[in-house]
Amino acid sequence: MVKPPVGLRADARRNYERLLAEARVCFAAHGTDASLEDVARRAGVGIGTLYRHFPNRQSLMSAVFEDAASELLSRSRELLSAPQPCVALVTWLREMVTHASEYRGLSRTLMAVAYDDSSALARCSGPIREAGSALLVRAQEAGDVRGDVEIGDLLQLTHAIALAAEGNPGDPELADRLLTLTLRGLKP
Repeated sequence: MVKPPVGLRADARRNYERLLAEARVCFAAHGTDASLEDVARRAGVGIGTLYRHFPNRQSLMSAVFEDAASELLSRSRELLSAPQPCVALVTWLREMVTHASEYRGLSRTLMAVAYDDSSALARCSGPIREAGSALLVRAQEAGDVRGDVEIGDLLQLTHAIALAAEGNPGDPELADRLLTLTLRGLKP
């Protein structure tokens, strides 16, 4: 669970926590383009309070997605000791697609800031890139994945797959089929 910044008064800490909880609900229901005014209203605070805690949409999104990113980082560490490096990488990429699909618009946003280290979302995307890179290098060293494959490209592909699946909600198997097709291209 994301912790409020250190040094907040009790009322400010409660506001922070309510804003995060309501942002999760609004982003899940309406996508990452959900109205920030609605988030603030649902949290029982004014929009100024939201912006004092989260200066822009990306900083709020980063705080909302930090928990999921933490789970993905933990999972990558577990998978680093899996006996089959390629299976570990594929498992993690599938979990990435699932994560990116949780909130409509998240994939599009993550694709847009993939190489923007100044973005508030870089707080999540940088460590994810490092974790995925460790899994990829391990699969490459095992000879299971081509040496010219880069983690940035794989992450962009997983976000694109999640975005395609988001646009086709009537086909629940689409993401898995597209990921399978993509993964075939990784083999040496």
